[in-house]
Amino acid sequence: MSDEIHAQASAPPGAAPPPGLEEVRREMGIPSQDRALRGQRDTVGYASRAAQMDSVWRLSALPPAPESLGAAPRAGVVAVMAPHDDYLYAGRVYRRVLPLITARTVVLVGVFHRYRRFGLRDRLVFDDYRAWRAPDGPVPVSGLREEITSRLPAGDFVKDAASHDSEHSLEALVFWLKRVRPDLEIVPIIVPASSFPRLEELSRRLATALTAALSARGWQLGRDVAIAISTDGIHYGPDFKQTTFGEGGIEAYEKAAEKDRSLLLGPLSGELTREKIQALYSTFVDPENPDQYRWTWCGRFSVPFGLLLLDQLARSAGTAVGHPIAYATSVGAPELPLRELGLGSTAPANLYHFVGYPAAAFTIEPGRSGAKR
Repeated sequence: MSDEIHAQASAPPGAAPPPGLEEVRREMGIPSQDRALRGQRDTVGYASRAAQMDSVWRLSALPPAPESLGAAPRAGVVAVMAPHDDYLYAGRVYRRVLPLITARTVVLVGVFHRYRRFGLRDRLVFDDYRAWRAPDGPVPVSGLREEITSRLPAGDFVKDAASHDSEHSLEALVFWLKRVRPDLEIVPIIVPASSFPRLEELSRRLATALTAALSARGWQLGRDVAIAISTDGIHYGPDFKQTTFGEGGIEAYEKAAEKDRSLLLGPLSGELTREKIQALYSTFVDPENPDQYRWTWCGRFSVPFGLLLLDQLARSAGTAVGHPIAYATSVGAPELPLRELGLGSTAPANLYHFVGYPAAAFTIEPGRSGAKR
């Protein structure tokens, strides 16, 4: 899966027509069924059967724990940021952060790795399925999706099943959230390339639409609905065209991991502000040419957008506050022993090809809504 970042970066825009449903579904481990049920893109790196998910859940709680970056807030948070790499690499980090969401309805903000292949940018991409497949049973798509999209300008979004069938960054989180909350409902969104001003515009309008829908239902952020932002951290090595500290090896690994930690402990920590979010965006991409990576987090658009959305939603109640929780990498700890259960890896893991796994949670502190944003 992590190899897709390289394929995306090197794909020439407009090289071919966007792939259709039939083509995309041939690539799925478990193909989708019309519009009734989205299938599963990846059946190698992620669990596809309940027994596999049982083992993933149990084994991910065992040592060694991922590096702790701070105390986790109490469960019931308004948002989390979590990785989406193979469970045998990143499972311990998923386990630290995703159970902090207890809301039944989760707005998922994911990566659109192949946005150029689909010719999509500057718009939010919703699905149009009634439910998503998960190892523990189907996960319904919330009626919030239709309420939200009915309030958005037509130019702000598309509904495209093929785009979602091509993407793995949300299903990875859904399976864990379903385990935490069996009656889970979701609103899946993937975010293609956009300028920072466009992300601000999209987040404001989505926040307005979502606030109206929540108000009509008497719902509260954190209690009834939460946000889950999907991203892996640094993708390092020549395969990813990321050699800031050299092609690889111990020194490059340590420096790359330290830079990821500095993002978690810096702009992703404490009071959430526009300046911090913009700093993240400018760290990940060239603001004048957003297609051009600087620091290769695949969530270069999902993270800024998700945080901008959270900032807007939090304003009536206070201020969103970030809590860095954990960090790990694909080479920093032993794999979870899942291969004999039928799970595997979708990309290599070594000092010349490694991926970071950041985890953070977000709460709202009341009484600080007047703070500078």
